[in-house]
Amino acid sequence: MAHTSQFCTFYLDGLLFGVGLQGVQEVIRTLDTTKVPLAPAVVSGLINLRGQIVTAVNLRLRLELGPSPPGAQSMNVVVRSEDGAVSLLVDEIGDVVEVEEDTFEPSPETLRGSVRDMILGVHKLNERLMHVLDIEKACQMNEAN
Repeated sequence: MAHTSQFCTFYLDGLLFGVGLQGVQEVIRTLDTTKVPLAPAVVSGLINLRGQIVTAVNLRLRLELGPSPPGAQSMNVVVRSEDGAVSLLVDEIGDVVEVEEDTFEPSPETLRGSVRDMILGVHKLNERLMHVLDIEKACQMNEAN
């Protein structure tokens, strides 16, 4: 019997990404953010998640995909990192998918720079590739600008 893993999927700039389901705290709609002075550009601000202050990371900017289209509202994928809960702002939420480990392949050679470090690899789905995001590296702000 093949080993399987479950992923919470989401879209950024039309690309499908996934994070391991065990690292996801919750998925929520758009919330108001409070800007943080002098924060890196990828930090959209802080959100109040039922009394818990959570950093909201603009994943489009973190992955160097460019800003969201004007008027677009992001969804929050709240993940558990080593430093606590972090909200990843994404374009659209996908499904929870279960994949067999033998569909996993290393990151494509076409990925460059810091983006390549944040993508663990890809899973081949029926008609798409799902980029598997490294939650810890995506949440690191020390190298972000």
